[in-house]
Amino acid sequence: MDSPRVAVIIEDDQDIRELIEVVLNQSGFEVHAVNRGAAGVEAVREFSPTIVTLDLGLPDIDGFEVARQIRLFSDSYIIMLTARAEELDTLMGLESGADDYLTKPFRPRELRARVSAMLRRPRRGHEPTSAADSRTAEVPSDGTVDAPALSVNAVAFGTTAMAESAVMTSNGGSASTGTLTRDAGNLLHNGLLLNGATRSAEVDGAELELTRTEFDLLHALMESGKMVRTKADLVRRLRDDDYDTGGYISDADERTIEVHMGNLRRKLGDDPKAPRWVKTIRGVGYRLAP
Repeated sequence: MDSPRVAVIIEDDQDIRELIEVVLNQSGFEVHAVNRGAAGVEAVREFSPTIVTLDLGLPDIDGFEVARQIRLFSDSYIIMLTARAEELDTLMGLESGADDYLTKPFRPRELRARVSAMLRRPRRGHEPTSAADSRTAEVPSDGTVDAPALSVNAVAFGTTAMAESAVMTSNGGSASTGTLTRDAGNLLHNGLLLNGATRSAEVDGAELELTRTEFDLLHALMESGKMVRTKADLVRRLRDDDYDTGGYISDADERTIEVHMGNLRRKLGDDPKAPRWVKTIRGVGYRLAP
């Protein structure tokens, strides 16, 4: 039998810590819980978890610094749990290395959904989790641990291997949309090279250090050519939602896409006023620049 996945909980509130532990245990994780930031960093180093849940308001060092320290040696998926709902806090959390940001109070069922979505997303240098594997981490939504109904106001992140939107040449060679070139699994646009197999990106030969979410958004734009991707469309892409399910997309979901796009532009060195790669379509979404 395969060994269980490992999770580390870094949370100083005992009630919340115990609730998260129940959720993750029922989702098939071996759980290690601590109530201090420094202890959390050491727990991640010792146990090499797949998932880390991280409170921002820790008594010794704040969650932003904990995330930055973890990112020095680990590619674990980090879900920040916090009572702070300000956009600046969301931005700081994502910039410090978090993969997702969940506002307290939250529904246990929502946390399970976030974890399940993350397990479908490939980590850098890793193969994507198979559908069968991801299902083992899901728990039937039968209310087994659902505590009192609580609110949530953050975007669920996941990803899917989306069918290419541009038609490849019939002989299997490269095809292009404007300045976008597709060849042997690579996407090339204005000096930006993206390789989906290795999940790597380069600008004029210099490698970019992108988060999973930033890479997935950039990949979505590049594979779509000049087609506009709405913010809601990109939320669904990251969630791995089917387009006919009618899932709710909130204003907070779309703002989080804006935050990630801002981070992506900064790393690309792209000027929003004269974009080389990512063009904003005001009131709609984004597409590749000419």
